[in-house]
Amino acid sequence: MAGEPKPSDLVQGTLHMLILKTLALEPMHGYGIGVRLEQISKGVFQVNAGSLFPALRRLERDALIAGDWRVTENNRRAKYYRLTAQGRAKLKRETRDWEVQTRAIARILDASLGEI
Repeated sequence: MAGEPKPSDLVQGTLHMLILKTLALEPMHGYGIGVRLEQISKGVFQVNAGSLFPALRRLERDALIAGDWRVTENNRRAKYYRLTAQGRAKLKRETRDWEVQTRAIARILDASLGEI
């Protein structure tokens, strides 16, 4: 259907920010993060495990998130991640930067010949 959002790749560099935002809402395991991102984006973003889990490892290595093994609601072991203080500060900076960039992009897309 024309105009319908379709699953697409995340804009380069935004996956880390979106993971941090998801974990700012509540701690969760990797699969849950992917599901939450898809739900909140209304299906526009579908993050595959091949992108999500390496991103989680990088964020954990950089001390932006911390993880510990727990039993899930389905009685399986999974690593649950939570945002660290460093991660919260990084999310705040990245969110501010993202907002500045998206406003600038919107101005460019809305520009008319008379404004140039």
